[in-house]
Amino acid sequence: MQADTLSPSKEEDIIDDADDLLEPSPYRYRITAYGADYPVDALVKRMDSEEIIVPTFDPDRSTGDVKGFQREFIWTKPQCDRFVESLLLGLPVPGIFLVAQDDGRLLVLDGHQRLKTLQNFCGGLLRGHEHRLEKVQEQFNGKTYGSLDPADRRRLDNSIIHATIVRQDEPSNDQSSVYMIFERLNTGGTSLQPQEIRVALYRGRFVELLRLLNRFKPWRTIYGPKSKRLKDQELILRFFALLYRMDSYRRPMKDFLNNYLGNNRNLSSEDAEPMKSVFEQTISAILKGVGPRAFRLQRGLNVAIMDSIMVGVAKRIMQSGPIVDFEDLGTRYDNLIKDKDFLSTMESGTTDEGSVKSRLTTTTLAMRSLK
Repeated sequence: MQADTLSPSKEEDIIDDADDLLEPSPYRYRITAYGADYPVDALVKRMDSEEIIVPTFDPDRSTGDVKGFQREFIWTKPQCDRFVESLLLGLPVPGIFLVAQDDGRLLVLDGHQRLKTLQNFCGGLLRGHEHRLEKVQEQFNGKTYGSLDPADRRRLDNSIIHATIVRQDEPSNDQSSVYMIFERLNTGGTSLQPQEIRVALYRGRFVELLRLLNRFKPWRTIYGPKSKRLKDQELILRFFALLYRMDSYRRPMKDFLNNYLGNNRNLSSEDAEPMKSVFEQTISAILKGVGPRAFRLQRGLNVAIMDSIMVGVAKRIMQSGPIVDFEDLGTRYDNLIKDKDFLSTMESGTTDEGSVKSRLTTTTLAMRSLK
């Protein structure tokens, strides 16, 4: 198949199982939740020492490095100033939600903007500029943290922020309830997408591998520009989950991916290297055989076609080694996307167990004898 010229994909061009995101998770949880009152100075100290950690979501757009991952701070300066002023006046402010981690640290589920505001003001800088209060009551106007009257500074330091701290006790092998709480507490404007939450909750070597593979040039050629909402990384995760754990697949897909990433978050280097190899060989072969318009029918990238074709090609590589007949690969791809029975698994209920297993079985058989 001759490679076509591909115009850059847009975020909305990804055709995925949107209804699956709304499906309730079939879980019951045992969760420990308790309240704690923290003075402002203690919260700031814990954030500075990373005993309280802010979730990590979006990559640094210049480098994509792991260290550059941090959720965007979106409050305007007037919002920050009014929040600090409320505490100085002794007014009540909303509480925060934290989740206890295995290492004893606390992850911020809700309250990131408030906590970062306090850290910035007490640290003296807001977005690289000196943080002076503006358009607040006269006794605070123009004040920095350091120039507040000592009594006002003590009042701010001693102001209490109530925290609700949660820990999932059962099931003990994942953080599915924390994921669900994160979804429901997410009130900061644009809702977080599933992979943004996963990256925050399941930090580890697997997430680092996904970030690394997401920069692989053949993958970028087929997918298009990097996703601001980490959809591209989610599709790589989905590929691995279906490749290695298809037999245990149960819908909804989001829970299947949560469990797979959670159970493998601390991936060993011995496991990571073959995973990296099979992903790179698979996407490179598809690019050579199908071209940059792979996984697209009339419009955007179809996720159901993507996961089935990639798993079929990957299984062939794992069984018999590198693919050399890229023309035949293109022909087999063309035959699949013209097959009415195969396409019927893409029409509705694409994450139903039967549909997923049917299309993966079809592509695995179709690619098995490929040279």
